Amino acid sequence: MGAAIAVLGLFALVLAYSFVTRVATLPDREDGVVTEIIQVEVRNGCGIEGLAGAMTLFLREHGYDVVGVGDYESFEAPRSMVIDRVGNLEMARKVAQELGIEQVEQDIRPEYFLDASVVIGLDYETLRPFKE
Repeated sequence: MGAAIAVLGLFALVLAYSFVTRVATLPDREDGVVTEIIQVEVRNGCGIEGLAGAMTLFLREHGYDVVGVGDYESFEAPRSMVIDRVGNLEMARKVAQELGIEQVEQDIRPEYFLDASVVIGLDYETLRPFKE
């Protein structure tokens, strides 16, 4: 009986240690939002197959969390753009700079649960992911 209590006590200590180390290594948070990870969606606004997938790979290789991929509302977007969805233009500009996109807009949509939307336009050949 004493051995069982010792094993359970040791198990409880291991769990407590695991919990404490996990909480201590979480990314910094500001107002309940993780500030180190930028969550984006990629939307194809030019209709050329495979571009959103290639852009997704590029963004993930550069540390971004791509949480959605698909088509934009039309395939006639003349220029690529990054759309700020949470009211943090600095973050949207960081994404745009990483990709070589000049146009940054703001359309706050908290219901999207992401930081920014990337729309690939007809100028896609000028963007970093498609130059490399």
